[in-house]
Parts: sequence; structure tokens; C-alpha cells
Amino acid sequence: MLVNQINEDQYDQAGQKDRDYVWHHMLQHQPFEQKDPMVIVEGKGMRLKDATGKEYLDAVSGGVWTVNVGYGRESIARAVYEQLVKMCYFANTAGNIPAADFAEKLLEKMPGMGRVYFSNSGSEANEKVFKMVRQLAHLKHGGKKNKIIFRERDYHGTTLGALSATGQFERKNQYGPFVEGFVEFPHCCCYRCAFGKEYGSCDIDCAQALESKILEEGPDTVGALILEPITAGGGVIPPVAEYFPIIQEICRKYDVILHLDEVVCGLGRTGKWFGYQHYDVKPDAITMAKGIASGYAAISCTVTTEDMFTQFKADPSDRMHYFRDISTYAGCTAGPAAALENLRIIKEENLLQNAKDTGDYLMDQLLDLKEKHQIIGDVRGKGLFAGFELVKDRESKTPVEEAVPIKIAAECLNQGVMISRTNRSFPLYNNTIVLSPALICGKDEIDEIISAIDKALELST
Repeated sequence: MLVNQINEDQYDQAGQKDRDYVWHHMLQHQPFEQKDPMVIVEGKGMRLKDATGKEYLDAVSGGVWTVNVGYGRESIARAVYEQLVKMCYFANTAGNIPAADFAEKLLEKMPGMGRVYFSNSGSEANEKVFKMVRQLAHLKHGGKKNKIIFRERDYHGTTLGALSATGQFERKNQYGPFVEGFVEFPHCCCYRCAFGKEYGSCDIDCAQALESKILEEGPDTVGALILEPITAGGGVIPPVAEYFPIIQEICRKYDVILHLDEVVCGLGRTGKWFGYQHYDVKPDAITMAKGIASGYAAISCTVTTEDMFTQFKADPSDRMHYFRDISTYAGCTAGPAAALENLRIIKEENLLQNAKDTGDYLMDQLLDLKEKHQIIGDVRGKGLFAGFELVKDRESKTPVEEAVPIKIAAECLNQGVMISRTNRSFPLYNNTIVLSPALICGKDEIDEIISAIDKALELST
């Protein structure tokens, strides 16, 4: 049982205060006229408690793939407290010790990368690369090589720039017009091949399509490509092994910056420090947030090669040649202080290996569920990051309506297990159940998660 650290009056009043004053993310509030929203009040390990006293096993690391080392880590809280008392903030035009220390230790995990630019969210981290690409277009290409190619089904953030680079229709719907110069190319989901082919008898057309898109747009206009190493909210889609070498070769051929968005995969989620490290690829820019500090403080990083950084160095008399950008809370020391301790925990507790081993066990259990339940059409994932598609029948692969995974997730919640799903992203393919338990997860927790899903599938289908 979790320890009650909040007085009962706060518990009793939490729901009403929330209903009266808070505007939630991603929720229609009309139902709250009749009932209170869920209010989470405590967490320890992988367990949460809400204001009514009900406990849950969290299989989604804080709802959005963030709390990688679990709840209640006193050492992270102490590290943040001690740093804030000593020196809380100064704009990142000056340095600070935790930021410098974290940048050093982070780059040790990323051979070939050279510099770390701090900000405070994944969306913002991606925006930094977009601005770098646009500025380099002016510095080197007369402003022309400014287009950014993105992939169908990938998600890169909530700002207008990041949404412009997002390949999910329902995430973008009603928020246009979008930023010019962002161009989409096909996804890499073998189960729903955009080219009607099967892996093993194709030419990895999903990767080759990048060259076609560059030629269509004009190689002198394309400055960068942004990809998730593993598509996350778009359905948990790992690419085949041949995918990234082809992508990289095309980028090098046409002098296109390769930008990988590690906001979800980064810091151990897939069993390696970063998702791209499963593949033979050397990116020019890598962005990350979420698991960097496991949600204990706000921090994101835009990491580039030294070569990319050097292109912004020039004679100081050239007033426009440096990267003229700022992020206010990049100067807050809480983020790197938390990130340093988070990094230590992952390393000393061997959580990368645990993510791999427990992730293999999770995949085996999901494949067993697939054998039992015909509604499961495909199981995908890597490490403690997995998903399975729900279909009306396996032969046609017709996706179920979004109401089905909603019902399954609700039934799991009734059993005290929190799972996730593709959420209002596509007109048709909001049919994937998503699991991303903390890196501390063990086989017992996996069994509990699988048992809840198994029962929910029986009750809901």
C-alpha cells in the first residue's frame, strides 16, 4: 500500500477544485459536469493512488512515456532541492555546473555527437532544429535549402511548427494553416505497407520513397528530414533493419540533415540509451525530453554533431551568423540536476538490460495473447515499448473502431491497470493498444498487465 502523505481534506476537495479551475490536456470537459476527473495524488515505483484512494499499476510511465525510473525517487528530489537552494536559475547565456556535467555525461552515451542545447519540452527541442535548418539555408544556400521532410504517422510536438512536421491528421485538424516548407513521405509500417508489398519481397520502398520525395521537391530545396526512430503515438512502428542505412545514404547523397526525434525512445525505453542505437545510423541532430529526467523536472535537449555546431561559428562582427535563439527555462538548474541523477539510476541499476530482458518477456506474452484473441492483428515493439493493433478480422486487416480500444483501456483501468492507445490521431487507425511501463518493471508486473488486458479483451470484444 502507498503511504498517505496528504491530509484527507485535500483528498476530499481535490476533485471539486479540479472541476472548477483546471483545463486538462486532451480531454472533453463536458462529462465533468456530472463526475470528478481522476486526480492522482501519490506514486511509488510503478504504483499510483488517486484522490478516492484507488490504486493503479501504471503501464504507461505517467501517461505519456515519461517516468522511466518510476515514482518516489527520493535521490532525484534531493538532487533537485540541493541544486535549487544553491543556484536555481540564470539565463543560459551563462553556464551552470549541472548543465555542463549532464551534457558531458549525455554525450558519452552518444558517440559522434558533439553539443547539447537545452530547452524545456520535446516540441521546443524539435523547433530548435527546424530553426537551425532554416538559418543554415540562409547562411549556406541563399535561403533556398529550407524544406523539412517528415514521415506519415510520426508525431513531433504540439507547437505550430512541430505540428507542421507531424504526420497525424487528427492531431493537426482545425489548427491550420501550418508553417510552409514541411513535406510528408510514406510511413514504414510493414503490417500496413503503403506500397501493398511484403517484407522480404520488396526493395524497402518505404525508405526509397525518401529519394523520390527529395527529387520531386528539388534537392536544392530540401534541408532536413525528421523521423522518430520508432514511431510512437502513431502506432508503435519499429522500422526493419535495412531502413535507416538506406535513409542515411539518401540524406548524405543530397546533403540533407538527418534529425531523429528521441523524445519517446530516449534514455532507455527500448533497451538501449537511444532508439537509433538499434540501427546502423549516424544522425546529425537528435532531440529528447520526457525520460531524460523521468518527469521529475522539465528539460529537453537538442543534440547536434560538432560539425553542425561549428557551422554557426564566425567572426563576432558578423551580427547574424550565430544561432540567435533562447529558451527561458533552459537556465533552470532543476532539469539537468534531475537528469544527472536519473542517468546515474539507469546505469547503476542496470535498467537498460532490464528493459531489454523484461521487454522480451512482454513481447512473448503479447504474442501469446495474439494466439488467444483473433482481434489482435499485429504485435510490435522493442524493449519496454510495445503495441498491438486491433482488427475486425486478420485477413482483411480492417481496423476496429476507436470505441473498441477505448473500452479495453477503460476495463483495464477498472481492474487497476493503466494502459494507453493511439488517441484521436487518424481517421481510421486509432486501433493500437500501447504499453510503456517504467524501466524498473519486472515479470510480475508484466503478468499483472497481461492478465488485465486478457480479461478486458474477453469482456470488450
